[in-house]
Amino acid sequence: MKLDRTQVLALLPHRPPFLLVDEATELEPGVRCVARRTLRDDDFWFAGHFPGNPVMPGVLIVEALAQTATLAAASSGAAEGKIGLFAGIDKVRFKRVVKPGDTLLLEAEIIAVHGPVGRAKVKATVEGQLACRGELMFAIVDAGAIAAGEARL
Repeated sequence: MKLDRTQVLALLPHRPPFLLVDEATELEPGVRCVARRTLRDDDFWFAGHFPGNPVMPGVLIVEALAQTATLAAASSGAAEGKIGLFAGIDKVRFKRVVKPGDTLLLEAEIIAVHGPVGRAKVKATVEGQLACRGELMFAIVDAGAIAAGEARL
């Protein structure tokens, strides 16, 4: 299964400029997702990170991977009316810089789910070269609880 940008927007609460996934090229609902993000010269972070030598911040690569994991989890239908939040970031390593014009291939595989908390193994590559890998923990929480300031992980 594939998702275009409109379908991605229907599953993720993120909006530009913080939507970091352009499309999902492979999707097994509740299991795994492969997505893409092509970096543009005008992406907001490049102006200050770093002038004259633009590099995508590692935390934004991790965020793009988290959005990919959220697509895998949310596509199962169990997360309707809920939002995925970070619950942990483990074993993350960066292996390559990512620059304007690069296309990130983002992969997330859900490896465990216990109630509202899950864990995903993630990897980002550019042209087959590893840029980042690690594991992310997430919690699926009620959107109303977040709005009321009552969400607990």
